[in-house]
This record gives sequence, structure tokens and C-alpha cells, in this order.
Amino acid sequence: MGQTAHVSAVVWTAAVSLAAWVWLLLGQGFFWRTDVRLPPRREPAVWPPVCVVVPARDEAAVLPESLPSLLAQDYPGRAEVFLIDDGSSDGTAELARALARRHGGLPLTVDSPGGEPPAGWTGKLWALRHGIGLARARAPEYLLLTDADIAHAPDSLRHLVAAARTGGFDLVSQMARLRVRSRWERLVVPAFVYFFAQLYPFRRVGRKGARTAAAAGGCVLLRAEAADRARVPEAIRQAVIDDVALARAVKDGGGRIWLGLAERVDSVRPYPRLHDLWRMVSRSAYAQLRHHPLVLAGTVAGLALVYLVPPAALVAGAAAGDTAAAVLGGLAWLVMTGTYLPMLRYYRQPPWLAPLLPFTASLYLLMTVDSAVRHYRGRGAAWKGRTYARPDAVPDEG
Repeated sequence: MGQTAHVSAVVWTAAVSLAAWVWLLLGQGFFWRTDVRLPPRREPAVWPPVCVVVPARDEAAVLPESLPSLLAQDYPGRAEVFLIDDGSSDGTAELARALARRHGGLPLTVDSPGGEPPAGWTGKLWALRHGIGLARARAPEYLLLTDADIAHAPDSLRHLVAAARTGGFDLVSQMARLRVRSRWERLVVPAFVYFFAQLYPFRRVGRKGARTAAAAGGCVLLRAEAADRARVPEAIRQAVIDDVALARAVKDGGGRIWLGLAERVDSVRPYPRLHDLWRMVSRSAYAQLRHHPLVLAGTVAGLALVYLVPPAALVAGAAAGDTAAAVLGGLAWLVMTGTYLPMLRYYRQPPWLAPLLPFTASLYLLMTVDSAVRHYRGRGAAWKGRTYARPDAVPDEG
């Protein structure tokens, strides 16, 4: 009797997991598709002026690959680059100037806000504030906000501006193609983008009237007027996950936004070890959950139900001779695997990695729990020597 009840619970749980996957497959904005790329474009008759703002803190290791690509932009209009050194200790500012002298190209201004950011500001957003302030003196129509580890193809900027003009978008963002060379990068990185798309389906982000708002901070083309209207970056100064907060502020201010996968924008930052990837995810995972224990509990339960139950039900059902449990678990695992294949193709990875998604999801579950543990130990949201308090722990300046 107990065994029957136990098996029935396994069947029921597997059925709920399968139902969740059917809903994700059909009802979550087709998040698993990877064909959301820059919209069709018409090149404008007059190219608007653009200022590129690059916040940088201890980025000397990646600047030789990324900064020359920005300086070499083949943009028909007026464009210049502002690199804002956020208290680097590795010679980032000096290296940037040397690279500009060596490679030429777009004009480069290297500056620094000086000192540590005030309470209530993240270092990146404080640097962005300084850079945007310098850029405003040049009266740009658009701001390209890009990270110091992002390399752009020579025509990246003109494609972004043309797409924004053609589509009437106030914000156009591309999810840079992250590096996938090491064993752990191949296992974890495509899943990172897959999970992000599941949370923020790209099709919904760009749809008029949809509430979903997100951006990818490595590459954001923002209309200067929309930035002023949304009070960016002041309105999001406390945000650790600043790209999503930026998109939400622009959308709430009446702006139109678009997000998709990149074809001409790549991250050159390496994450060769599991420790490096773990730190990247855990530093902000609990902030994504708004530092709420109940949301954390629900997230852990949801990850377990959606990603861990299918293989567990298949194995348990096969071992116990419970055909229903094995079939339901196997079908859920099959749907999961099928939705992951397009992302693996986008990252040019072998399809045999797709059935390993439950294992990768278990790593993300542990990273999320670790993020919460670090937060309550006072080490949460730490990055490059700084630890940020939760937003409601900082007095509001407004």
C-alpha cells in the first residue's frame, strides 16, 4: 500500500513536470527559439551622432581584444568613445590610451569619476553616470552602453543604429555571444543564456504592450532622449542587475525596447573554471530574486520540479517497473532536451550536451542557494572588491 502511494506520488509529480514543460514549450513566448536577431533595417539618409560609454574596472586583461574593435567601428556619422575607469588598480586607463594611440580610429576619451561611488550606487552605474554626463556635452542622439569585455564587429554600431531607426526603438540590446572554449564554459554558458531567455522571452520584450522588459548590459543602444525621460542611470542607481532595471525604466517611461541574440557582438572574457562561472552567477542570483526567502524557496522548488524530476522519474520508474512514471519522466526530459538544442546550435556545441541540462540546472540551483547564503553572511552581490547592500538597506536620495 505504501509502495503504491509512493509510486503514485512519483507518477503525479512526473505528470506535473511534463505539463510544465508543455506550457513552457508553447506558452512562454517560444523562449527556446534563437532566431530573434536584429530587425530588418533601412540605412538612414543622415546618420545620427553616437557616443559610446564603456565603464571599466580592472579590465587590462581583456581591453586589447575589445577596445580596438570599438575604435575601428565603420560608422558613417559622428561617433566617439568614452572609457570611464572605475578605480582600476591594473593600469586599465593607461592601457586604453596606449591602445588608442596604436590603433587610431574613433576619438577616445579616458576619464574617471574619482573615488568610490556614493552609498546607494553600484560602481558600474556610477561610472556610467559620469560617462553619460561627458557624452551629453557632445549632444548625441544615441548612447551605446557596452562593457569592457565586449568585442564588436566593424559594422556593429551602424547595424544597431539602423535597426533602432527602422523599428522606432528607444532601446536596442543584443545578448553578446559569450565565450565557450573550456569544458565548463561549454556545459554552463549556453544554459545561462537559455535560462535568461526563459525568464525574459525575447519576443515578449519587443512586443508592444507586453510587460516583459529586459536588456543585455554588454550591448545597449539607448536613445539619449529616452535616457533623460527615464532618469537613467539615477533611477536605477542601486540595481545590481542593471540591464534588466534599465530596460524596465525605459519601458515604464513609454519607450519601445528590443532584445535579441547577437551576430556581431562577442564577449572575450574567459571563464575557464567552474569557480569562475559559479562566482559570475552567484554574485547576483539572489538579487534577481529580490532577496526574498519565499521567492528563493519557490525558485528552488520550481527548478527541481522542472529540471530534476524528469530524469529522476525516468530512473525511479524504470527501477520500480512503473511504466507510467518512466514514460512521463522520459517525455518531460525529451521536451526539455528538444528546447535546449537550438541554443546549443547557436553556440556551435554538440547536441549530446542537451540531455545534460538537468545536471547543469542542478548547478544553477546550488549557485542560487549559495548566492542567498553569501548575502546573509554579508558577502552577497560582491564584484571586483565591492559588496553591495540590498536596495532597501540604503537611504533613498530622492
